[in-house]
Amino acid sequence: MNSKKNKKNNIYKFQKNKQNKEKKIMTVPQRLKRIMLIFFIALFILIGRLGWLQIVQGAELKEAMYSQLIKNQTISPKRGTIYDSTGKALAISAQVDTVTINPTSIVVMNNKEEIDEEKTKTLKEKVAKAFSDIFELDYKETLKKVSSNEEIETIVRKVEKDKIDNLKQWMNDNEIYSGINIDEDNKRYYPYNNLASNLLGFCGTDNQGLEGLEAQWDSILTGTPGKIVNSQDALQEFIPDENQKYYEAENGNDLTLTLDANIQGIAEKYLKQACEENKCTNGGNVIIMNPNNGDVLAMATYPDYNLNDPFTPTYISEKEWKKMNEEDSIELLQRNWNNRAINSTYEPGSVFKIITAAAGLEEDIVETDKEGDFYCNGEERLTDTVIECHDGSQHGSQSLREALMNSCNPAFMQLGRKIGASTLYRYYNAFGFFDTTNCNGGGEETGVFWKLEDVGEVELATMSFGQRFRITPLQMITAVSAVANDGVLMQPRIVKEVTNTDTGAVTTIEPVAVRQVISKETSSKLLDMLTTVVEDGTGKYAQVKGYSVAGKTGTSEPDPSDESRTYVVSFAAISPSESPEVVVLVTLYGPEAQGGTHSGSTQAGPVVGQILKEVLPYLGIPSDTNASSETIETTSLPNVKNKTIAEAEKILEREGFTCKIYGDSSDIVTDQMPKEGTALVNGAIVCLYTEGNDTRVSQTVPSLKNMTYTEAKSALKKQNLNIKASGSGIVISQDIAAETSVEEGTVINVTLQKEIVE
Repeated sequence: MNSKKNKKNNIYKFQKNKQNKEKKIMTVPQRLKRIMLIFFIALFILIGRLGWLQIVQGAELKEAMYSQLIKNQTISPKRGTIYDSTGKALAISAQVDTVTINPTSIVVMNNKEEIDEEKTKTLKEKVAKAFSDIFELDYKETLKKVSSNEEIETIVRKVEKDKIDNLKQWMNDNEIYSGINIDEDNKRYYPYNNLASNLLGFCGTDNQGLEGLEAQWDSILTGTPGKIVNSQDALQEFIPDENQKYYEAENGNDLTLTLDANIQGIAEKYLKQACEENKCTNGGNVIIMNPNNGDVLAMATYPDYNLNDPFTPTYISEKEWKKMNEEDSIELLQRNWNNRAINSTYEPGSVFKIITAAAGLEEDIVETDKEGDFYCNGEERLTDTVIECHDGSQHGSQSLREALMNSCNPAFMQLGRKIGASTLYRYYNAFGFFDTTNCNGGGEETGVFWKLEDVGEVELATMSFGQRFRITPLQMITAVSAVANDGVLMQPRIVKEVTNTDTGAVTTIEPVAVRQVISKETSSKLLDMLTTVVEDGTGKYAQVKGYSVAGKTGTSEPDPSDESRTYVVSFAAISPSESPEVVVLVTLYGPEAQGGTHSGSTQAGPVVGQILKEVLPYLGIPSDTNASSETIETTSLPNVKNKTIAEAEKILEREGFTCKIYGDSSDIVTDQMPKEGTALVNGAIVCLYTEGNDTRVSQTVPSLKNMTYTEAKSALKKQNLNIKASGSGIVISQDIAAETSVEEGTVINVTLQKEIVE
């Protein structure tokens, strides 16, 4: 039984094993098929995906790739240079660089191609630290930029080459390149700092003109940016391919001004001195013009500012500046930037009597020397008002010439009444007071007058002698220049040439004759009378030895109805009178009273004289050798260098000089002050220096104004300073301002004039 049972089990096992083998034989191909099926499905999906990426999303992905590899580098055009008439560069552009970053590209990836937050944070801190150290930036502010989510952040603009080289070296040393961009740029520089600042204006950080000529001529100076399109790898190295393109920048055009930097410097020097001496609360301005072609040779404003640092006031302390709130500080800056010669109006005062006289002569209402044409008893009585003469004087019977010499208000009120408001307005329009001058200087204002129908008895009277209306200084000097130019009004010219820097083509802006305002005969009569004003009238302080000068003083009182207005003193001068080449207008705003009065004669007149004294010879205008003036004898200082102190002292004392010695009697003189050949008066101080003792001593120049020659000489001698004088009477000007520190032995030039009352 058991054997049968075992046999039966064996047969069952055999059959079972056979079935399993058959099953295995059948299972292997089925699995392979399944694997192959899965493989082909995956391959199909992959091919489909590749097709989708290549065909459907190809353009988009290609653009994304280029956005990472292709770099558009802007090529900033070079802003045009501004030159003066002698070729001096007043505003130039230098190549610099701007550093920007792509904050989201400054990251560290881990093995899973994910951002490693901790290492990225450390990297950003490292980059921010480098930027703050190299460019002297605030670390916290810099880190904030590096850590931002913005697409681009500017780290620093207009950086010089040495700092960019330091950044590149740091990037190489630390192998950090991604996300840091260095782009070529240009920076505006002003070689002469404050010179002509209010006229030139300045540029912002993007090289766009913000003030003055820089703003007015911005489209001409700016140019058109260029562009470089190329491929760069992560190390910012170029990948040559067909995508590289170069679009050349078009540089800005150069401007050549009519301004002469030397004449501008003279104007600014004496304007600053006058404003400080007279304590002018609102500063002042000077314009110098060639009347024959309208060329502006100088346009100075005080206070001025440093064009290379325009947002820092020059004439207040840092402590005062920091105390100001934002509104006051902005107002102060804008006031400093303002070019008062063009952008602001003022009451011209008695200088405007030139215009009233011109209208009267041209209309044959008055003659130059007819006795009794006018009468002044010290005031002019109108229906409801009494207007006094400027100094309360009673000039009595006068001709037009005498009225101008005396600057008599009643006489000009009487003349204005004879001419009439309608006719006066016709001449005001002809002289250009109702329009801008079209000088292209930027932000030009025009005159503010009553409407003709509103001009009554009082308005007619006051405007006849230059008050209760407002014009710009440029309008005033342009009108005076017409008188000097045979009656022809010229358009003021500040820019005379535009040069295309890419082609070299030069466009000349020709002088423009606007109109004939008065006849040549009337012009000649006015020049003759105005010369008398300077020779024998209120304009004496503007006299210049060797040159004829025609001119008129001006003092305008503040309008009682406007508390913001102050006294304005001015002087307009034309020289040489017989053949005018130069017109000067000096205007001082809010000067402190001298001897209880404000006076264009004594406060603005000497400034004109100082300016003309230097400008006329500089322009090569020959002097009149027959001009008479009191001369103070001088002796030429001999050269005593390389002699012993004892020998030098003996020579100098024999010539009438006083010695101040730095060294022993046996020491050799290595230098002397003043220099050999200097013309010195008797008793002048000469400082002798030796090799072992050459310590220079500084002295403060005293104020010499209103002193006699003897008083001025004595005051300077106390400071071991010397004097050189021209003219006679009292000191009206000195070439080195009071409170200036100078070396012992320095010669101070002073101008003397006989004291007069305006």
